Amino acid sequence: MLQTGVCSVTFRKLPAQEVIRLAAQAGLQGIEWGGDIHVPHGELQIAREVARQTREAGLVVSSYGSYYRAGHEDELPFEKVLATAKELGASVIRVWAGKRGSAETTSGYWQSVVEDSRRIAQMAQREGITVCYEFHGGTLTDSAGSAKRLLEAVAHPSMRTYWQPRVELSLLRNLRELRTVLPWLVNVHIFWWTAKGERRPLREGQNEWKRFLDIAHLPEGDRWVLLEFVRGDSPEAFLEDARTLQQWLNDIL
Repeated sequence: MLQTGVCSVTFRKLPAQEVIRLAAQAGLQGIEWGGDIHVPHGELQIAREVARQTREAGLVVSSYGSYYRAGHEDELPFEKVLATAKELGASVIRVWAGKRGSAETTSGYWQSVVEDSRRIAQMAQREGITVCYEFHGGTLTDSAGSAKRLLEAVAHPSMRTYWQPRVELSLLRNLRELRTVLPWLVNVHIFWWTAKGERRPLREGQNEWKRFLDIAHLPEGDRWVLLEFVRGDSPEAFLEDARTLQQWLNDIL
């Protein structure tokens, strides 16, 4: 089943309480809390308080959007990320697959990301938490083929992935990419941008997103569809996009 939520990074300038209020007003089911502003890595008291406020609003903490970079464990101890996710009650931690695009990497760098990914997946598994890669440019998960290769190399049940469309690709290529990572798919980031990076109303992407969601809905189990980055960082644009998303999911269900 697909559940609806929002990434708190959509509203970096707003306090956590206002993000909660907007998510509840929009009728969403959960929030992915970011580790940059709202729930900083290692700030356990903040994590406990945000978790409490989220629950009291009738919402779920879908995930913890960390800024951990696999292969760069010296920059941010994963222990700090994991402890914060536990206090939040997050069942998923989002991480980044290194700092290099798949075309720019070396075999040594690739292996360092694989080994560190396996290490953090094992740590998270002991706490009942899944680790997921951000599907993003400038990392080893910048394409479905590279993400598949990485996930197969890590070969750990607690290492999975997110997905989002690549704005530079056609509909058919994005559909192929989504199908490629479907066996590892946990959550989806949803937005609608032009190829030049201009943010547009989500409803303008109806033709594409209805097909994406039809596929994301196929595997058994629950996964989150998380709104991310709306026009002008506007609460009004967010509420409009939330209504659009809910309408699409009602059509699917």
